[in-house]
Amino acid sequence: MRNLSQPLQTRWNPAILDRNRLFYALWTTLLFLTLIWGVFWINELFELNWRKRGNHPRVWSDWTGIFTFPFLHGDLEHLWNNTATFFTLNGFLFYFYRSVALRAWLALFAMSGLGLWIFAESGKNHIGASGLIYALAAFLFVSGIIRKSQLLLRVSLVVAFLYGGMVWWMLPLDAQISWEGHLAGAVSGVLLAFVMRKTGPLPDIALFTEEDVEAPLPAWWADAHPHHPDVIAQRSNINDQTTDDGWTGVDYTIVPKTTGQKPPSKA
Repeated sequence: MRNLSQPLQTRWNPAILDRNRLFYALWTTLLFLTLIWGVFWINELFELNWRKRGNHPRVWSDWTGIFTFPFLHGDLEHLWNNTATFFTLNGFLFYFYRSVALRAWLALFAMSGLGLWIFAESGKNHIGASGLIYALAAFLFVSGIIRKSQLLLRVSLVVAFLYGGMVWWMLPLDAQISWEGHLAGAVSGVLLAFVMRKTGPLPDIALFTEEDVEAPLPAWWADAHPHHPDVIAQRSNINDQTTDDGWTGVDYTIVPKTTGQKPPSKA
């Protein structure tokens, strides 16, 4: 019986089919991409000038930009670059971290925007989903390393292989690129990875405990596999524990035979 005071944690559940995981990852990813593409084209067609509603650091009158700036992009190249990277990283999150993906996504979305608004230089207007993308990349990379799961560690290696070069754009190399947004997103992802390290996918289950490894092989299995190396080693250890004259390590007491009396029992 489960203790109801403890949060429910699930390992990789094979009962959830891969196609269900893939469908969940795809529709959540496509939902966000539909929104940012829709916002871009509506703004272009009707000339609404929504780009001014980006993230303006420490400007109280424009605090809503914390939540609107990921949906705004400067041009098609900017939008397409973010689309391709977001598709992969967000798919990884919702596929491999299915049980906590939505909570993690909402936290990364809020943390990356708030961090940019607090710490970036004032007087600028930041737009684009790259801050959220850096948050996703950092979360997937760090989370896979600190969790004792070979599957999630492989995800970390794939993220590092595909997007390791993104780290350079957290430096002020180009005045047209929001390096503060990238840095705020990356820091948000690292922090959340440590905060959520005990929720979601659990470490791999050990197939054998230390007691199982040290326990002797069953007699029926040893008889059926007499030439197996483990059986030979086990029988060799048993032989080493006997004395040179063939007697085992059992103490015997010899007493003289007495007539008409029962011999004393052995201790």
